[in-house]
Amino acid sequence: QVRLVESGGGLVQPGGSLRLSCAASGFTFEDYDIYWYRRAPGKDREWVARQRSGDTNYADSVRGRFTISRDNVKNTVYLQMNSLGPEDTATYYCDAWNTVSEYAGQGTQVIVSS
Repeated sequence: QVRLVESGGGLVQPGGSLRLSCAASGFTFEDYDIYWYRRAPGKDREWVARQRSGDTNYADSVRGRFTISRDNVKNTVYLQMNSLGPEDTATYYCDAWNTVSEYAGQGTQVIVSS
């Protein structure tokens, strides 16, 4: 059974940090590009970061504050988020993609508020 399970979300004060995790199972994790997306209330889904064959890319809105990484032994991808602001409040999703198939998780909620 294919699964992507996000965790690590929660309530954090502005300026704080969180590390999100996305645990994968049921498919060959290392064969997939991994994306993080987010959807803020009332807004469209926004791409946040991508980890692909050792390369990483970030949306302008998070570059310099967020870091994506992956552990192919643990089949897990991480999103380290620093200097969080209210604009980062959203549900965060991980997505595994290659030319054959795509899988998505259910998301983890991040609320940045004082």
